[in-house]
Amino acid sequence: MTLDTEVLSLRQVPIFREVEPSRLKLLAFTSERVHFDAGQRLFAQGDAADAAYLILDGSAAVSIDGPQGPFRLAVLGANALVGEMGILADQPRSATVTAETATMALRISRAVFLELLAQFPQISIAVMRDLALRLEQTNQQLAQSRR
Repeated sequence: MTLDTEVLSLRQVPIFREVEPSRLKLLAFTSERVHFDAGQRLFAQGDAADAAYLILDGSAAVSIDGPQGPFRLAVLGANALVGEMGILADQPRSATVTAETATMALRISRAVFLELLAQFPQISIAVMRDLALRLEQTNQQLAQSRR
């Protein structure tokens, strides 16, 4: 994947749509492209939140440890951002993310991610909307599981 291809991928992600191409090129250049085999962890619950991952290709499952073992919260695909919650909360990872299929992702370091938020308020708003939507979905799942 070339730098220009990564920029095109970043433009497909709703939170990055308003960011000018030159900034996206810088983001792609300062981020690390990483590959995960099916079953390989991107990170585990309790790990330090040192980066966010943008899934470019493949899929990854998000799960948390429960009394009966892991509980799957979601499966994410291309253009999904994962790992930003720990960065924003300045807390260890709240979930484990595992590649379901061979997955290519862009690893965005904590410092770069926070700088992006500082420079582009529209990205901050988009991230907040996404987090609010995920919280609502989690609340619905909890309500259904208690019925």
